[in-house]
Amino acid sequence: MIWTIIGLLLLFWILGLVFHIAGGLIHLLLVLAVVVFIIKLVSGTMKNKA
Repeated sequence: MIWTIIGLLLLFWILGLVFHIAGGLIHLLLVLAVVVFIIKLVSGTMKNKA
């Protein structure tokens, strides 16, 4: 389920970049959300190994 949501967000983000639908702030927020998600994923994996 989470991968479907991530895929749809990426698709809409790319469409927004190509067709200039949204402003730059939306793209910046999506990049920030992806970075935070990856950091949480990596830090959660590291905690489980310890």
